[in-house]
Amino acid sequence: MNSHELFANTPPRKLFFFAALPGAVSMLASALYQLFDGMFVGKFLGSTPFAALNLAMPFVIINFALADLIGVGSSVPISIHLGRHEDEEASNYFTCASILIVLAGVAVGAAIYAAAPLMISLMGAEGEFAALAVDYLRVYGLCSPVTTIIFAVDNFLRICGKTRGSMFLNIFMSILSVALEAFFLLVLRLGIAGAALGTCLGMAITAVVAYIPFFRGKMLLRFRRPRFSRAMIGKIVVSGAPNFLNNIAGRITSILMNVLLVRLGGEIAVSIYGVLMYVEGFIQPLLYGMCDSLQPAVGYNWGAGALGRVKAIEKHCFTAAAIISLISVMVIYLIPEPIARVFMKDVGAQVIADTAFALRLFGLTYITRWFSFATQSFMLAIERTGAATLISVSTALFFPVLLVAALWPLGLTGLWLNFAGTAVLASALAAAIMLRFRREWAKLTQELPADRPA
Repeated sequence: MNSHELFANTPPRKLFFFAALPGAVSMLASALYQLFDGMFVGKFLGSTPFAALNLAMPFVIINFALADLIGVGSSVPISIHLGRHEDEEASNYFTCASILIVLAGVAVGAAIYAAAPLMISLMGAEGEFAALAVDYLRVYGLCSPVTTIIFAVDNFLRICGKTRGSMFLNIFMSILSVALEAFFLLVLRLGIAGAALGTCLGMAITAVVAYIPFFRGKMLLRFRRPRFSRAMIGKIVVSGAPNFLNNIAGRITSILMNVLLVRLGGEIAVSIYGVLMYVEGFIQPLLYGMCDSLQPAVGYNWGAGALGRVKAIEKHCFTAAAIISLISVMVIYLIPEPIARVFMKDVGAQVIADTAFALRLFGLTYITRWFSFATQSFMLAIERTGAATLISVSTALFFPVLLVAALWPLGLTGLWLNFAGTAVLASALAAAIMLRFRREWAKLTQELPADRPA
C-alpha cells in the first residue's frame, strides 16, 4: 500500500492500528538497546561504570540532536508535499536531508570527541568516574557520522508507508546492538568503551540496511540530484526546532540535575537518577513512536485539506497516549523495588528503598504527561512549530529549572518530584494552546468546500 492510498483512504481507526502500533513497537524496540546497555553495564561492570554511563548520556543524546532536527524537520514538509502530490519536491527534501545529516554527524562527533574530558570535568566528576564517562562518550563521537542517520531513515520509511518495515528494522537493530555489546563486554572484555561500540556498530549496520531500498529506487521517496536552497533549509530547521530544542533543553536539564545529584548524593544519587531515565526510556518511546508514526498521516491530510480525517486520527492518538501513560503509573507504583534491582548490583537495602521511593514519585509524571506530549506532536504535524516549540522547551528546560528552585528545600525529594510537577505545568500550557487553536480550527472548517467534510 503506497502512502497516498494509506494516508488518504484508509479509515482512521484502521490507519491508527496500521501505523501507530507498529510505530510504538518500533520505537520501543529501538530504545531497548539503551535499556540493555544500562543493565549490562550495571550488572557486569558495577556501580561506578553505571554512574559514568548516566553522567555521559546527556551528551550522547546531544550528539544525535542535530540529526534528529534534520530528520524530523524534513519529514514534516515531505509529508505535506506528498499530500499535495508534489512527489519530486518531497524527494528533494529527502535527498538533501540525508546529505546534511552525514555532514552534521562529522562536525558534531568531532566536537564531542575533542571536548569530552572538559565537559565531564565541568560536571564535577573525578578519577575513574570521570575517565570512564569520557571513554564512553568518545566512542559515540567517533561513530557519529555513521550512526546518527538511523533516526532520520526511520521517519523516511514511515512516510513511505513502510511502518512494519520500520518496526522490523528497529527490532533488528536492538537485537544486533545487544548481541554486539554482550560480545564486547563478556568475550572481549572491552569495558565501558565496548558497551558503546556495540551499540554504535548495531546502529551503523542497521542504517546501511535501511537505505538499501532507497538506493535501489524502490520507495516513494527517491534520491535526486540535490537542490539546496535557503528556504528549504529554513523550513527544515523551523519544522525540526521543537524536537531539537527539546533534546538540547532536556540534556541541559539533565546536566544540571547530574551536577546537583553529584553534590547532594554522589554516585548513588546519579545512579538512582539513571534508573528513572531508563524507566522513562521505556515509556517515552511508546508515546513518541505512536504519535510520531501518525505525524505523516496528519501532515498529509492537513496538506490535502482533509480536516475531518485529521481530527479523527488525533482522537485516537490522544486516547491511546492517555491509556499507555496511566498503565505506566500503575506498574511503576506497584513494583518499584524489582525495577530498581534490574539495574543495580552490589547495593544495600537502603539504596533499593531510596530508588523505589524516587520511582513512585517519578511515576506520578505520567498522570498528565500524555496530554502535552500528544499536543506537541499534533502542533508539529500541522506546522504550528511555534506552539510545539513552546511546549517542548518549557517541558524540557523552563519548568524543570523553575521547579528546581521552588523545590530546593526538599533536597533529593524535590528533584524526584520535579518530573511530576513539570508534567502538570506542561499539560496546563498545552490546554491553553489547544483552546486557542480551536478558534483557528473553526475558521478553517468554515472555509472548506461544501462537499468536503470537516
